[in-house]
Amino acid sequence: MKLTSTELTDYIGKSITEFHLKRIEKIKNIKLNDVIRRKNPYMFKAKGIETAEQFVRAVIDAYISSSEETLFGDFSENLARFICESEKNGYKSSCEGIDIEFTENNIRYLVSLKSGPNWGNSSQVKKMIDNFKKAIKTLRTQNQGINIRCVNGCCYGKDNCPDKGEYLKYCGEVFWYFVSGEQDFYLKILKPLEKEAKEKNKMFVEEYAKIVNLLTKEFLNNFCKDDGTIDWEMVVKFNSAARI
Repeated sequence: MKLTSTELTDYIGKSITEFHLKRIEKIKNIKLNDVIRRKNPYMFKAKGIETAEQFVRAVIDAYISSSEETLFGDFSENLARFICESEKNGYKSSCEGIDIEFTENNIRYLVSLKSGPNWGNSSQVKKMIDNFKKAIKTLRTQNQGINIRCVNGCCYGKDNCPDKGEYLKYCGEVFWYFVSGEQDFYLKILKPLEKEAKEKNKMFVEEYAKIVNLLTKEFLNNFCKDDGTIDWEMVVKFNSAARI
């Protein structure tokens, strides 16, 4: 059954709203001590940060960037599942580490989804390959003659050498064509995203301003000297001292 533009827009609208609400919730729950402990204080000192607000914005922005990558990665992977289920009769695999299975032209595709092309180190790639091998073994105990291809699907980016020997790596435009069967599908995703962006980003900016002000006040009270300068020794001790 062909997915209509309305169905695509409705799905993306609902899912991206969840993304925005989660990122707003994340920023509401930021604790100054937590972000100071997780970030490298030497880097912020090396960048020449001199004011409490500069420091707070820097650690908040670093925290937000990391959490947003994770949240949007989840959104992208869920969208890929939805598209594949709608266009290729794909389904969630019962095999460990395999996100989607579907059959096309007498080929069973096993798909491991990742957000972007640079998703893991050599050990993580090896784990994915091991999962592919286990899944192939399981499927061939049920049907020895089955034709299987393994695919690492990446929701953005590109890879000009997709044949990795033990699996195919499809990224960006190529990946979205693979799961949808439609040329330029990767561009169709843009418009529904834009629809929700303005209103939800306004809410995010308001919450961002509040948390910057609150944490700046806290940072001034706890990590600045009486003359108003940042007490970098105190910051580093809080982050790294063995007995704190």
